[in-house]
Amino acid sequence: MPSNQRAPLESLYKAARGRGVEFSEEFVPTTRTFDTSELRLSYTEWGDRGLPAVVLLHGFAQTSHAWDLITLGLADRFHLISLDQRGHGDSEWATDGDYSLETQQNDLDEFIKSLGVSGINLVGLSMGGRNAYVFASRNPHLISNLVVVDTGPSGMRSGRSRIRNFVTMPDELDTFEEFVERVHFYVPQRSLDQIRNSLLNNIRQMENGKWTWKYDRLLRDPNYRRQAASQDQLWAYWESVKCPSLIIRGGNSDVLTSETVAEMTSRNPFSESAVVLESGHLVPGDNPAGFLRVIRPWLLERV
Repeated sequence: MPSNQRAPLESLYKAARGRGVEFSEEFVPTTRTFDTSELRLSYTEWGDRGLPAVVLLHGFAQTSHAWDLITLGLADRFHLISLDQRGHGDSEWATDGDYSLETQQNDLDEFIKSLGVSGINLVGLSMGGRNAYVFASRNPHLISNLVVVDTGPSGMRSGRSRIRNFVTMPDELDTFEEFVERVHFYVPQRSLDQIRNSLLNNIRQMENGKWTWKYDRLLRDPNYRRQAASQDQLWAYWESVKCPSLIIRGGNSDVLTSETVAEMTSRNPFSESAVVLESGHLVPGDNPAGFLRVIRPWLLERV
């Protein structure tokens, strides 16, 4: 492996050990692309293709690498496919600015069906969690198990405002370390090693030497409004999911309330819930070891 590819992986392994993530070997991922009818998507694969498939969907303003600490801890037992959703990471941006739920579902229709795998375990965080349960409700023949992380048909306005305030901050900084400081202020529970590792895949250096985020700037525009589904529509999607489903909430989440989780489990008899302590909204990154202690046995019991 070229040294310029090995360096980010060494950073990942160090960050994982520092956060108590257990992994059986230093797995090496493969990055691939897939062309939908509209644009090119990038995705990362971990683990042997003969193992049970897990498709992971990141949250708003993240990339597929938001799952790296988790995929590292699961790659001995699963084939993990982590997607850069449109406008994020190394996937292409929507030329027409369309990031609606319907369009993201169209991307997933083409991408997941292209994998040629049945019995998929679908996992999503925040925006990715919404996309996951909507897709599962529409494609029951493709999805065997569903994990929805810190999102639901209704959410807390305070958490959404906090996220929006963060992503609309000035998006060009002079140095990599300035981004490290900004993210550490936003998620102080994370180590600097973990933040530096995640930023290797979340920001890029521009031709003028400054650094910026690796997702469509349109999504950071405070005046941009995505076409959103109503709460009634989202509840209807959730209620129609017919596969075993796990809702994971961050113990300190300011986005998903315990009351909403209770309503979700009451309105869908195929669902159950768990809480990961010492984590906020971004559960897999805030407490990756705790997240793995919940999701790994749950998935293993069902494959």
